[in-house]
Amino acid sequence: MEKKTLKIVFMGTPEFATASLQKLIEDKSISVSAVITAPDKPAGRGKKLQESPVKLFVADKNIPVFQPANLKDPSFIEELKSLDADLFVVVAFRMLPEIIWSMPPLGTINLHASLLPDYRGAAPINWVIINGEKKTGVTTFFIEKEIDTGNILFSDEVNITPDDTAGDLHDKLKITGADLLVKTVKAIQHGNFSITRQQEIAAGVSLKSAPKIFKEDCRINWNDTPENIHNFIRGLSPYPTAWTEISKSDTHLSLKIFKAEPVFKEHNFTPASIHTDNKIFLKVAVNNGFINILELQLEGKKKLHVSEFLRGFPQLHEWHLII
Repeated sequence: MEKKTLKIVFMGTPEFATASLQKLIEDKSISVSAVITAPDKPAGRGKKLQESPVKLFVADKNIPVFQPANLKDPSFIEELKSLDADLFVVVAFRMLPEIIWSMPPLGTINLHASLLPDYRGAAPINWVIINGEKKTGVTTFFIEKEIDTGNILFSDEVNITPDDTAGDLHDKLKITGADLLVKTVKAIQHGNFSITRQQEIAAGVSLKSAPKIFKEDCRINWNDTPENIHNFIRGLSPYPTAWTEISKSDTHLSLKIFKAEPVFKEHNFTPASIHTDNKIFLKVAVNNGFINILELQLEGKKKLHVSEFLRGFPQLHEWHLII
């Protein structure tokens, strides 16, 4: 199907989705009829309502914005139908009911931040780094009933450097994904695409998953190797952030670690033992080496470079890490 202007509805919430939305708005052969995003949520100590990055981005674009609390609400469904869109485009949004994704005549597509079928799930950017992958990418596909399982349209690879954090990779994939999404939408507009069934790629293969990450999942295991712990820390930085506990007597404080480097060296120290000159370096003994901590944040304090932290915490030798 070829049209001069393709009418789409865009659905997305976080900052990752804004680059894609911008690229779509800039393309004159595509008309963004409306944007669907999450309802405003209370945030911070004052519980002030916070708008989503997508809503903030589109505020001056003269595009209608819908923020349904319930995607199955009959009045919202009718409003969506009245837009008479050709295609729905989804980037980092919540799971859609079938009554929505099956609505437009050209279907509903999604941009996912991995090379499907690997790393289906809510946190692909974090998990590829935690698992020490050297490459990942973005994939566009048609949405179907089971999450992240629909027929693949296009994909594009992105290299992961040894020091990339989840934040670094997020920014790379955001840009690559925006370009891929526009390519996909235009291919659908002109009927110039083929599909690849994920079942065919996944047949007989053990797939890697990317489940949602909870706070307890972010606790550092100091019995692991330098490489694995380094990947764990950078895969959770800057959010949701790897953490550990530091203790003295009956006092236990959470310690977030944002940046570190692995040191590969045989030793006889106990895992989780602290080694520091109290001035510029702070190392933690692990299996077959050390983790050299570079940026960290003590509970109730601000994030600091290690030298700043040590200046403000001279009694560190009185504390120990909890495995």
